[in-house]
Amino acid sequence: MAEQTGIAYIYASYNNIIIHITDLTGAETLAISSGGQVVKADRLRPTPTAAMQAAKKVAADAKDKGISKLYVKVRAQGGHNGAKYPGPGAQPAIRALTRAGMKIVGIEDVTPIPHGGCRKKGGKRGRRV
Repeated sequence: MAEQTGIAYIYASYNNIIIHITDLTGAETLAISSGGQVVKADRLRPTPTAAMQAAKKVAADAKDKGISKLYVKVRAQGGHNGAKYPGPGAQPAIRALTRAGMKIVGIEDVTPIPHGGCRKKGGKRGRRV
């Protein structure tokens, strides 16, 4: 059987991590897991350990369906009020995917960037601490 390629979307915020593998069109979900599915306590969801466990679970599901190569798209929360950088689980998740036997073809950052739109919350003088 020929090696098939998929796309791994990694959403890494500071509250959770979601890893989602699709086919090349992005229309069909092949495997999905999150930090909340693999740990018991809510505070452990965004940790590197949870990210690695979720990635291992997703890689096993994708391998069963014939996927062996992945394009990785990493995303932080982004937008106007969200974090510009991915959370602590992003890099360990990519590392766990490669350790699980997936070949990484490319890594891309797809965090949404604001282009002027809405005004940030906080008022005229910003948030006073």
